[in-house]
Amino acid sequence: MHTLMATISRIGLFTGIMCLSQSSQLFASENAAIALNKADTAWMIVATALVLFMTLPGLALFYGGLVRSKNVLSVLVQCFALAGVMTLLWVVYGYSLAFTNGGALQKYIGGFDQILLKGITVDSVSGTIPESLFAAFQMTFAIITPALIVGAFAERMKFSGMILFSILWFTFSYLPICHMAWSGDGALFHDWGVLDFAGGTVVHVNAGIAGLVTCLLLGPRKGFPREPMRPHNLPFTVMGAGMLWVGWFGFNAGSELAADGTAAMALLVTHIAAATAATVWMLIEVWAHGKASALGIATGAVAGLVAITPASGTAGPLGAIALGAISSLVCYYFATSVKHKFGYDDSLDVFGVHGVGGIIGAILTGVFAAKALGGSGMELDMLDQVWAQTKSVLVTIVWSGVVSTLAFIIVNKLVGMRVSLETEQMGLDLTEHQEQAYDLV
Repeated sequence: MHTLMATISRIGLFTGIMCLSQSSQLFASENAAIALNKADTAWMIVATALVLFMTLPGLALFYGGLVRSKNVLSVLVQCFALAGVMTLLWVVYGYSLAFTNGGALQKYIGGFDQILLKGITVDSVSGTIPESLFAAFQMTFAIITPALIVGAFAERMKFSGMILFSILWFTFSYLPICHMAWSGDGALFHDWGVLDFAGGTVVHVNAGIAGLVTCLLLGPRKGFPREPMRPHNLPFTVMGAGMLWVGWFGFNAGSELAADGTAAMALLVTHIAAATAATVWMLIEVWAHGKASALGIATGAVAGLVAITPASGTAGPLGAIALGAISSLVCYYFATSVKHKFGYDDSLDVFGVHGVGGIIGAILTGVFAAKALGGSGMELDMLDQVWAQTKSVLVTIVWSGVVSTLAFIIVNKLVGMRVSLETEQMGLDLTEHQEQAYDLV
């Protein structure tokens, strides 16, 4: 009888433990369900798709149309290849280094707690959306940023060199700047009170400086600037710019990580800035040359989109108009007069548009966030905010510049960065990929 009672007690205890375990799991699952917001989740799924759409096919077509016909496939392949490689790097270590706590190095980089997306399950929540969705959204930023740099060295860099350079730059420039800006308490830019809603420093200044460094170290294309190097397919470029414009709504409005009023205002000011910049660039060309060009209007729109990016969560319509107009004027000057004066071959104006536009937008975010100018307000006063913004820009310029230089030197020693003159003359499509975009009849 004693043995029977003991057995029954053990069974009862085991059953109780199982019930408690199941109850705790159910409770945790219910808590996750309460934290999860279906509207936010639905919007962020769309925003993630829109940002990927910016690279494939938006940026690929925008850049592809701007190069000569013998190099169009090389640019498309580079964008596609980077989408694949950066995705894998993001999963293996990128997300962890960007968004986890880095301990003693928290100011500059994260740790290895979430290598291979460890701990991310269907029940993991980040804010009000699944953590898997947050990781995917941020991954699309990690894809497009190295792809932007492609335009600076288009038509003359080895494919192998491009891949290795991008891996090093992503690891040692993109991830630290991303962490400093967006990982939260303890990170450098966050502690300074920097406002970078959707990637002024992280994406555009970072990539723009890398573009300037690589085009300087690589040297100009053969014949530049004496020989004309006209875009081979402006319809591609205009279509790509249109895709970028639409995709940018996911880029900027999605950075709120919620379906709310801030996201809606970010979408509105993004459109206003792009429209203003396109119009101003068009008027500049009419004044300077008597005619507006398709290339100019498309480039102007991108300049406005770049400039509003860091300010899109804090600026109002007035700030969007001002940023669109200022970025168009300054980027036009850099993409034409400055480039020609100093003779650097930034093939597709990565520095002139993304670098310069990003610097303008990042610094002036500290002005147009002010409530008096229609913004949503800021914790610091305007001068302090502008100084915080300026410091973040300076850090990004130096950081990206140093990493880009070292990465270029290392890869150049390993595999070489520049194709031969014969290869360049034949075109990268045939020599690097053994394919042609067009049949020559």
